[in-house]
Amino acid sequence: MTTEFTWDVENTAAACSTTDESTPLLSASGQAMSTEKIGISQQTLVSTTNGQLGQAKKLPQYLAGIAATLGALAAGMVLGWTSPAGEDGINLKRDYDISVTKADFSWIGSLATLGAGAMCIPIGMIADLVGRKIAMLIMVVPFTVGWLLIIFSNSLLMFYFGRFITGLSGGAFCVAAPLYTAEIAESEIRGTLGSYFQLMLTVGILASYVLGAVIENMKTLSIISAVMPLIFFAVFFFMPETPVYYLQKNNEDAARKSLVKLRGNQYDVEVELRALREVIEENRRSGASFTESIKTKAAKKGFVIAYGLMLFQQMSGVNAIIFYSSDIFAKAGTSIEANKATIIVGAVQVISVFLGTLVVDRLGRRILLLASIVVLFLMTLILGVYFYCSVHTTAFDDIKWFAIIPLCVFLVLFSFGFGPIPWMMMPEIFAPEVKGIAGSSACLFNWLMAFIVTKFYSDMTAAVQPYGTFWIFSLFCAVGILFVYFLVPETKGKSLDQIQRELNY
Repeated sequence: MTTEFTWDVENTAAACSTTDESTPLLSASGQAMSTEKIGISQQTLVSTTNGQLGQAKKLPQYLAGIAATLGALAAGMVLGWTSPAGEDGINLKRDYDISVTKADFSWIGSLATLGAGAMCIPIGMIADLVGRKIAMLIMVVPFTVGWLLIIFSNSLLMFYFGRFITGLSGGAFCVAAPLYTAEIAESEIRGTLGSYFQLMLTVGILASYVLGAVIENMKTLSIISAVMPLIFFAVFFFMPETPVYYLQKNNEDAARKSLVKLRGNQYDVEVELRALREVIEENRRSGASFTESIKTKAAKKGFVIAYGLMLFQQMSGVNAIIFYSSDIFAKAGTSIEANKATIIVGAVQVISVFLGTLVVDRLGRRILLLASIVVLFLMTLILGVYFYCSVHTTAFDDIKWFAIIPLCVFLVLFSFGFGPIPWMMMPEIFAPEVKGIAGSSACLFNWLMAFIVTKFYSDMTAAVQPYGTFWIFSLFCAVGILFVYFLVPETKGKSLDQIQRELNY
């Protein structure tokens, strides 16, 4: 599956540089690894760290990471597309001359998430079969087909299929892009490079908001959105395949050439190549089956943590806010024009995600998750109060713009914590034998929850009013605080073996 060896490389390097040679290192399956092997790796890695060998260049890694995550930017434009469509899709009716009911628009908004969920597991198989790079390049085809269906839509059915197919490609990048960046990056920049996915996703959402406000025509917005996957193809085509994939296919020469492209000619790639090869060989030798590994205490805890994080990420209401931000501001009756308010929200999200990339490798995962979910609880609670008072009192009549404050604070803290960290922790909390299936299934669960939230958001607001809807989100966040505090471990600075041992207790 997709992430079989993604994180083991980093943890082997960490183990080689921090483990005493007299201490046996346990593999993910609990077997002792050769201390002699650790000693050899330790010496070579230390010699590199001390500068006896040329330092690896960071720029090629950053360029490859940015190129890969241009696909996430294209996916973000899919997610943000429904917001400029206006309240209940009024702008779609105007620009396409198609009758769109409130229920129809909820399907148009949510089918992209259903498509994304449907692709989570197949993309893993494709990435292992043809490579991470080729798998992502192939996804440009359904991306283009989906946007063409939307551009030339003359019926609701064409909209439905277009949104579902563009969602397929968007979901594929949620798995393939982080996998690619994790396998090309050195351990010291892997966290930063991995967070570029979330950053580019939010840039894509903001681009849809801005273009929707400036162009004010949904068909033109769809045409521009369709160009983005083609730009990704043109840029990413020249990037190398990951060395990990080549080694999995026993193509060491290609893996060496890939590392040279990513690290520069001045860097002795043989040291890193040896470490990568040791990890892959060790996993092959361990030979623990999936059925055996899935029964361990660590695997069971890992599934609880993974599914719990994905549940509370979506039930915080974030995708309802992203998909229907224009609708939310229209219902709030703010003094700021709805399209402009969504641009402000989108810009705040991009800035906060960018700042998050600067601290994600410095602060612990758990503290960021806790801080994030506490603030999400408070902001959804406040939004509920705001909407309640807007209906039943005159408390906010003079400050109708107030809604933008809790929404922006919500997105800032989401972008620091519950946005990127659940995705980052997926490969950290599972052993290699279950990582592929476990990670893909957690991704599928995430998108299914996103579908439920976006599909039934309009029904919820009709049934319990906007204030009731946000209080429901707030209740989920309150439970999420307890979940993180009692069940989610800290994984920063720990090797995969350490994490598995702790989860087995």
